[in-house]
This record gives sequence, structure tokens and C-alpha cells, in this order.
Amino acid sequence: MNDALYMNRCFELAQKGAGQVSPNPMVGAVLVYEGRIIGEGYHEHFGGAHAEVNCLRSVKPEDAALVAKSALYVSLEPCNHFGKTPPCTSLILQQRIPEVVIGCTDPFEKVNGSGVAHLVNHGVKVRTGILDKEARALNRRFFCFHQQQRPYIILKWAQTADGKISGKDNQPLAISHPLTNRLAHRWRSEESSIMIGTGTLMSDNPSLTTRLWPGKNPVRVIIDKHLKAAQSLRVFDESAETLIFNLQLSQQSGKNVFIKIKQENNLLQELLQSLQQRSILSMLVEGGTTTLQHFIQQGLWDEARVITNQKMLTGEGREAPVLQGHQLETSTIISSDRIDYFTNKGSIKI
Repeated sequence: MNDALYMNRCFELAQKGAGQVSPNPMVGAVLVYEGRIIGEGYHEHFGGAHAEVNCLRSVKPEDAALVAKSALYVSLEPCNHFGKTPPCTSLILQQRIPEVVIGCTDPFEKVNGSGVAHLVNHGVKVRTGILDKEARALNRRFFCFHQQQRPYIILKWAQTADGKISGKDNQPLAISHPLTNRLAHRWRSEESSIMIGTGTLMSDNPSLTTRLWPGKNPVRVIIDKHLKAAQSLRVFDESAETLIFNLQLSQQSGKNVFIKIKQENNLLQELLQSLQQRSILSMLVEGGTTTLQHFIQQGLWDEARVITNQKMLTGEGREAPVLQGHQLETSTIISSDRIDYFTNKGSIKI
């Protein structure tokens, strides 16, 4: 009962790092002495102190003597290697913490059980798999990246009540409620990258930033096979790193990086491989019907978030994408909008 309570607190803390720690995982830690939390922390930003470090730093001076008598709860296996920071296992041993309770093990090849083994070999009591499913779900992007060697892919679109994604002659429609738009920008702030195709780029001239929500802009990913887009469009304004996948050239101009695709019929796979090599953990796909349907048909998606304006009818317009092999997880309502959250039944379960 108490294990679940403290581990859930770790999850709450970890979530505060959403959008800030990639390509690292989100991690929360809680230090407990005889039923009382004496320290807590989370991984706040990439390159910064890990959750365990921040947790121990938060312990008040009057509780310092209790650290060596406490249990450390952490949502993900402590690291056991030198990266941008020293190993957290060394800190745990240094502080003589006698017990460590872990949500799930770390799939990263430099950890992946070695953290647990190191602690056990030095006499620490270690318990793992506490709310294992929930711990993995929290870091599903991180697990997908390391286990499937590609970013975690979230499809997103807005449609009218009669299933249209744009108006007559592909004219853009203001489908979502303003509050839903703010939520969509929050989604952007939580992902490593955001993607559209040529059609959406040319018709909507989007910024693909988080201007309606505080947070870091995702890397912009553009498919423009024949480089039709004018450099005056907003995505080339260098307010965020922008990757333009095309069939003609490879070059960099400021924050705009042109990446040449070798085989047109293997475009998505090459794109995902390139993002994986750049340590981009996740991608929000906000393209038009054609782009979205390519991902759906190839089974290259993990989640879909579909916004339906239940009062808007157009009669004419571009048909919205059609999901395949999907499972509805939950739905929410914002004014006239219904937001359906789907998962791909065919994707490898974390």
C-alpha cells in the first residue's frame, strides 16, 4: 500500500520534467524514513542533476542523519555510468542508503540492470517492479526509442462533425476551440519534434511552435521532397531547429538543416532513422490527410489524438484520415470539441 503511494508520488514529480529532459527519461525520487517523506526531487532538465541528486539535496539539515536509515523510492533504475553527470548508484552508496525501491529497470544499454546489480553487490536491499506497468507508461517515449530504435510517434488532427480536415478546395478551417488549441500547444511542448508534409506547409504556413503554451519549441520536421516551399514561410524563421527531408540536397543554413533522402519509397523509414540518430525521442505528426495516412498504413504510430468539433459541418472538404488497428483509450470534452485518445493495437507494447 505504502509502496504504491510513494511510487505514485515519484511519477507525479517525474512528470514535471516533461518536455525538458529529452533524450533522457523523466524520473522522480522520494526518500522515506519511517513513513515520512524527508526528501523528494526530479530530473528537471537535460544535462542537469538527476532525480536522486535533487531528492537528497532537498533533505533538511535536521533530517540529514536519517538518510542512512531511509528507503529511496525512484521511478526508474538509478544509472550506473558516467554521462553528463556521475552515476547515481555511487551517490546512493556514498550516502549509505540501505534500501532502494524501483518502479522499473532502465532499457538503455549502459544501465539495463547494471544499476540494480551494482547496488545489490554492495549490500543495498533493492526491490524492483513496483507499479512496473505505470512506470514504463510514464517513459513510453524513452522505452520505444531504445527498444524499437525509432521515435515514439503521436498522430494528431482536428476534424469536423462530418469528418473533414479542411474545407472546399483544401482551404484551412478553424476547427478547434481556442482552449483546445492551447492544449495542442501543450502537447507540442512535451514532444521532441513536430512534423508536417508539403501540403500543410504550403496551405497553412504554420509556425509549429509552442507560442500558446510556455515550454521549449520542438524540432520542426518537414517533408518537402522537391523543395517547393518558399524560404519566406514561417518554419524557416530559425526560431527552432528545422529539418527538411527532401530528394535533392543536404546542407545546413543556420537552424535549417536540409537532409537528402536516398530512396523515395523508403522515405518514412529513412526519416525515422535520421531522427533516431539525432536522439529525438518522440514526434507529433500534425500533417494533412496524405501524410497522416502514410503513417497509419505502414503501422508507424503509437498514439493518435483526434479532435472532433461536434457542431461544425462543412458538407464539402478534404476527408480526415482513417485509423486502422486502433483502440480507444479515453475521451474528453472541451466546449464543442471531443478529444479521442487512441493507441495502436499493433505496436509493440512497452
